[in-house]
Amino acid sequence: MNLKEELLTGKKKLGVWGLGYIGFSSIAYFARAGVTCIGTDVSEQRISDVNGGNVTIPNLRFWLGFDTSVLAKHKQMSATKDWKELIQSDVAVHLITIPTEMNGKPYHDILKDVVDKISGFKNVKMEHPSLVIVESTLTPTVADSIVIPLFEKNGLKVGKDILFGIAPRRDWFTSPDKTLELLPRVVGGTTKETTQLMADILGIICKSIIKAPDHKHASIVKSIENAYRQLEITFANQLSQAYPDMDMMSVLQMAGTKWNIGSYHPSFGTGGYCIPLAPQYVLEGATHPEKLTLLHESMKTDFNLPQVVAESVIQRGAQKVAVLGLAYTGDLKVDVLSPAKGICKYLKEKGVDVKVHDPYYSSEEVQKLVQCERISFPEGLEDRDCILIVSPHRVYKFTKKREVEKFLGNTKLVLDNMGIWRDIKLPAHIEYFEAGTAYWLSHNHHENRLSTD
Repeated sequence: MNLKEELLTGKKKLGVWGLGYIGFSSIAYFARAGVTCIGTDVSEQRISDVNGGNVTIPNLRFWLGFDTSVLAKHKQMSATKDWKELIQSDVAVHLITIPTEMNGKPYHDILKDVVDKISGFKNVKMEHPSLVIVESTLTPTVADSIVIPLFEKNGLKVGKDILFGIAPRRDWFTSPDKTLELLPRVVGGTTKETTQLMADILGIICKSIIKAPDHKHASIVKSIENAYRQLEITFANQLSQAYPDMDMMSVLQMAGTKWNIGSYHPSFGTGGYCIPLAPQYVLEGATHPEKLTLLHESMKTDFNLPQVVAESVIQRGAQKVAVLGLAYTGDLKVDVLSPAKGICKYLKEKGVDVKVHDPYYSSEEVQKLVQCERISFPEGLEDRDCILIVSPHRVYKFTKKREVEKFLGNTKLVLDNMGIWRDIKLPAHIEYFEAGTAYWLSHNHHENRLSTD
């Protein structure tokens, strides 16, 4: 009986290290396919969610599209805070789904901790070597410089005592057509045999598997594809600043009608685990990082955009600003490198009164992240002279116009990151700009200022 059959018949289990968006969804998909799964995390809430089959992570239930409570009820999925329960002879496959960034930089301490813990298998009698797959995004050299040496330092020979590979996730958690099951999956192990085994196991839930030459190639693919997007998005933002009097958003949409060009929307800056970090991952792993001049320059532009937006608001005379959305994108609870945080920080440093709303963050969380008061929506807009819509959350788009308009009497300026209010006819006293449209960052437009002389 091979490993795939052992998993599907219940003879062996699959372990997951980290139970956020990636880890919970991995457990859910494998459990639905008939594999018995056990996960671990430092968060009691995440452990409770898995054990109850409760999907409390924002938007994840919608994205999954299937009921997980029945899977928990029948013990197809479970979780524990005691990670040692995963270091057992019947747990044959391990998925590492932990964060690999901190404060906007690649960060490897959690990865090292998990590798140390998995190395406990040196004391467990196994029929076959355990298979360890990293689903988190890694710098291309991390496997060879950190992971493999650490396993071997701990007494496990990679390729013999333990099998190791990398298979980064590509999912987009706001689109139900971009899932773990449907998107092509790149996999690569330290040996061809490991790569094939990874393809067999991940093929249980993924319809399309692409086998990379090895683990290093599999790792760098994720970083490069996101670095491509970061470059293209940054170019869109640079064009918007270079031609301030033109509706660059429309220009880019028209350019995107050509068969080999994508459409990119100027914005307040990128965010999340992937796109803004990808250039750093590529640079960190490069033999000659000095050759990647485009990445160096794109990072400068991208990380500076929140300050550019904040400065534009200040120059227009804003004194009381509402920031709608802390998350880097709509309907996810992910604030990693969100432009909202940089905007809030800069505005506060310049003495602007900033208040924040995000439906997925409590008052305590808002205070901890940006040291701002959390307001209600739309009532909290009543005394604000400027509104910055950062995250395109559904609640901002689908709240009735009349309900919002009642509280915009003092508002003179709205800057909308992704244009979710573009179809709303706002009162005449409000200037509205979608990111990328003409004069959206220009305080000299018609010589209008928020402050009165």
